[in-house]
Amino acid sequence: MALHKYPDVRDFLRDALVTRLREYDRVVEVGVGRASSVAAELAAHGVDVTAVDVYDVPVPEGVRFVRDDVVARADDPELGPYEGVDAIYALNIPVELHAPTARVARRAGAEFLFTTLGFDEPSIPVRRESIPGDTLYVADDAPGPRG
Repeated sequence: MALHKYPDVRDFLRDALVTRLREYDRVVEVGVGRASSVAAELAAHGVDVTAVDVYDVPVPEGVRFVRDDVVARADDPELGPYEGVDAIYALNIPVELHAPTARVARRAGAEFLFTTLGFDEPSIPVRRESIPGDTLYVADDAPGPRG
């Protein structure tokens, strides 16, 4: 009797995120941690991917790593690794990082796309996109100060 592997929900989610994000040329993943499968897949599709985290973490081949604190970067005149990117994304980002990451994205002229932890609601204005296994939030750039 053959065993069949049923695709993991995380596989569907990863694939949906990659499909959505691969339209961008340059992206930054905030808070990559040890879950770098989306970054790896994007790099495999030719997207220029930089992963940032406050801790040094290993990243897959083809993904650049920069140790950075998005909260500190929100008030820093230098954009650092966010300079010139098309999109900033974060997976399971805590509520307290929504606003600072959105601010960095606005300053960089980039879209900010993210998923939240569990049942957390976004703390910033967003558009919602349904994707398999989750909701993808896209920061609504219209309200709020720039810079």
